[in-house]
Amino acid sequence: MSAATLIHARSELALHALRGGEGRPLLCLHALGECTPTTLPEALSGWPGPVYGLDFTGHGQSTLPRGGGYTAELLMGDADAAVAELGPVTLCGRGLGAYVALLLAGARPEQVRGAILCDGTGLAGGGPEPTTPMLVRTPAVDRSPDPQALIELARDVRPPDYATSFARQAAQLSGLEAPLTVVARERPDWLASVVEEPGVEVGSLAQALARYAALPTA
Repeated sequence: MSAATLIHARSELALHALRGGEGRPLLCLHALGECTPTTLPEALSGWPGPVYGLDFTGHGQSTLPRGGGYTAELLMGDADAAVAELGPVTLCGRGLGAYVALLLAGARPEQVRGAILCDGTGLAGGGPEPTTPMLVRTPAVDRSPDPQALIELARDVRPPDYATSFARQAAQLSGLEAPLTVVARERPDWLASVVEEPGVEVGSLAQALARYAALPTA
């Protein structure tokens, strides 16, 4: 598995090529506390084009920053750097990666040609009102995952309508009939709200991969 190094803010990010090929890439975004797998998961083998995986800041081979300060928007910037490198992509995110995929689908609707939201750890449901992030000082570490990330990204500090606003942007601006597909069976509050939005499909991973692989690449 080869890896390229991308720069986002003060982080060096590892972008792994899991499989080569022609056509639109599938970009995999891992869950909280995880990293890109060393080999292509069998469940994704049906994707016809190249497949990449990004290690978020504080995870895998990417930078372990000092002092925490992790947010979903920081990681969205990580993923945006990967999209800038790869061009238009389809996203497949697990847990925290699913949340980031949703945000990026709304923020970059012309570049994200479908986002698949799967089960995984990170950002359990928040309440009806915004809350203050948990900031805990931990000793500096040189290992992945960063414990600070595990603390700060475990729970969503925003109300569900923050997530739904990105789903609506994706639906209105992407030009796709169904820019988001929810595969996850476990649905925290933010994802339960997203499922109710227009332009959001619920189905299997295989169905979602086939749907987005069939989209024109131009």
